[in-house]
Amino acid sequence: MAEHKHGSMDTREQEKTFDGFVRWVVWGAGISIGILVFVALVNA
Repeated sequence: MAEHKHGSMDTREQEKTFDGFVRWVVWGAGISIGILVFVALVNA
């Protein structure tokens, strides 16, 4: 089994993927809230 050294793994690609995921979640939540507000105003 290979020797593991704590803190030696390159995580740049994982960080980019996570940043993209967070960006999509924020946009999706904003759009969903916007649609809900629009529907609430139209049906009021």
